[in-house]
Amino acid sequence: MHYSIGQVAAMNELSISQLRYYDKQGLLPFLKRTKKGDRVFEEDTLKLLEMILCLKETGMPIKEIKQFVDWCMDENDTIPQRLDMMKQQEILVLQQIQHTKENLTKIQQKITRLEREQTENQ
Repeated sequence: MHYSIGQVAAMNELSISQLRYYDKQGLLPFLKRTKKGDRVFEEDTLKLLEMILCLKETGMPIKEIKQFVDWCMDENDTIPQRLDMMKQQEILVLQQIQHTKENLTKIQQKITRLEREQTENQ
């Protein structure tokens, strides 16, 4: 099945201009084009786009995402590099989760104190 850039943008809650930007940055070298030059996404390209968006959302810089995509295009020859990159990103995401949990605890403690103060003042 083929999808247009508009369909893919809607499916991923992105703008068309974001997808065009990713393409210009070299993150979508796997895209095929129609004779008119329109970008065409296929099922397998959607999976790679999903990973690109995941890496972006977890804070990986565009330059590193491009490196990952380039390695994906080389297929089996770059499995060790891709594995290492994913393990490094996993560590970063786990650190982000821990930091977020610590902030959540602080917020919950503040809520508890404010609720107690509110109750005492009534």
